[in-house]
Amino acid sequence: MRKVLHLLGLGKGVQPKPEEAVESQFFTTGFHDPGATVTAVPQWMERAPGIGARKLSRAAPSKRLKELWGRDRYMAGLSVVDLDACARHFEFYGVDSNRDMIEQNEYGAFMLVVLHGIVAVDRQQPWGDRLRLTEARAGSVLGEMSLLDSGPRWSYCTTLTECEVAVLDAASLDAMIQQAPAAAARLVGSLARRLSLRLRKLGTNNVVGS
Repeated sequence: MRKVLHLLGLGKGVQPKPEEAVESQFFTTGFHDPGATVTAVPQWMERAPGIGARKLSRAAPSKRLKELWGRDRYMAGLSVVDLDACARHFEFYGVDSNRDMIEQNEYGAFMLVVLHGIVAVDRQQPWGDRLRLTEARAGSVLGEMSLLDSGPRWSYCTTLTECEVAVLDAASLDAMIQQAPAAAARLVGSLARRLSLRLRKLGTNNVVGS
């Protein structure tokens, strides 16, 4: 916990141990269990060529990301300065339809924000069929849980139309912690709040339906 606070610039008066006083790699390595075999984690830069993702110039999609998050109630804690800092650490891509941007059960190292288009969120069943959970549209965040905890993906995220997406990977989040720690702290807090509210909603639905 001390290391996290220090990396996010919140640990006032707390000095890191000498071995901690190095460039942050918290989100790229921080959740690996000591001594455990680390499963290869697909990076977006490895996924992008396989699905034919095209890198976009920054200006228009960066503006789009800030507009979407500026009116997103889950991101209400991010100031205009924070949004600018966030946008600088995202990369932007165009992806054709019928491409798996995220695959179920892989260990995640990036998240996506849908800027334009529609993405299917499907969970593959034991018998092989995919069950449609939802369809993500502009402003939807995909894969943030695995970015934060390096755990396996819950579902497939497949483009139904041509899409534009903003991508934040673990290395870029680490860089943001170094360069804009206050904005990074508020971003991580906003993502955690989004996940918490989603899980609470799922829990309530399960209770009601039981």
